[in-house]
Amino acid sequence: MRPSRRFHRFFPFLGLLILSSPALSAERAIDPAASTLTIKVWKTGLFSAFAHNHDISAPIASGTVNDGDKGSVKFVVNARGMKVLDPEASAGTRAEVEHNMLSAEVLDPQQFPEIRFESTSVQAGETGAYTVSGKLTLHGQTHVVRVLVKQAGPNKYEGSAKLKQTTFGIEPITIGGGAVKVKDEVDVVFVVVLH
Repeated sequence: MRPSRRFHRFFPFLGLLILSSPALSAERAIDPAASTLTIKVWKTGLFSAFAHNHDISAPIASGTVNDGDKGSVKFVVNARGMKVLDPEASAGTRAEVEHNMLSAEVLDPQQFPEIRFESTSVQAGETGAYTVSGKLTLHGQTHVVRVLVKQAGPNKYEGSAKLKQTTFGIEPITIGGGAVKVKDEVDVVFVVVLH
């Protein structure tokens, strides 16, 4: 039995509908509960041996990854929810570092509650490796940064980036007249898990 002309006219529309279905879309949501973003802050100065390096948790509030042909990623970090991890430091020291970090002189999350990243290009390297360039908005300033990313599973990506605080208008903290200070450059490491 030959299909009717009406079916032939309807078939392309059906195909378009299936391909544009959200279930088949390449864009997937980031799972904030399973994803981690950690900022590693390093000490320097004459008496830096008596101070701690800092590991800071920056919670991803939301985001998406499009792993289609062009690829893209965007996410939002809740600056107010950032926490100092530093397992070697006392609770009092962690609280003091966190207070300084969230002050108006550093991150100022009251004025800048969100940190945003949106990719502008994704370049594939070796198998499962990518260089992602994009716009990072931090402390009210937007600059292009480069992120190295590696696919660690079907729904998992790991990566890192280096940032200078002064690029975003943040002056690194100095203690004791410069005897201990925070390095300008920080490392950002992350694990992103998709729903």
